[in-house]
Amino acid sequence: MDSDRQERTGLDERELRAWQTFFQMQEHLRGHIEQQLQACSGLSMADYSVLTVLSGAPGRRLRPYCLSATLGWEKSRLHHQLTRMCQRGLVERHAGESRAIYAQITPQGLTTLEQAAPQHSRQVRRLVIDRLLPDQLDQLAEISAAILGPLQRDQHDQQSGDRGE
Repeated sequence: MDSDRQERTGLDERELRAWQTFFQMQEHLRGHIEQQLQACSGLSMADYSVLTVLSGAPGRRLRPYCLSATLGWEKSRLHHQLTRMCQRGLVERHAGESRAIYAQITPQGLTTLEQAAPQHSRQVRRLVIDRLLPDQLDQLAEISAAILGPLQRDQHDQQSGDRGE
């Protein structure tokens, strides 16, 4: 039975259990966090992610390719997300030097983020932080970094190729 499953999935029992548990946990967390954000602030998780990155950027603005690289998003996804957020007054697009375009958080976007952040942080603490021992929290950060680092490098390499760098 185990060899049949591994043949079908390409994963042994241990690997499959780890992957399925991780995937289910991620989906449940995303759902709970998204629901809380929407209820308390009207923001989606995508909105919150964009606003968080822009609020921490120099001048509270970034070029779209930098924003997409930071978020791990495709260009088209970011374009559509920014369009929706511009229509709601959360971000603006600005022309910069040498025809560069920037996405910038608006005062309304910053206020919305600042109002949402405390409740979001409480939800993250309740759903994740408080359920882990300090050593487990460190392990979670290390495991996440081990997976995230190569993904970000791969995306950077792909985007650099797209821009001819």
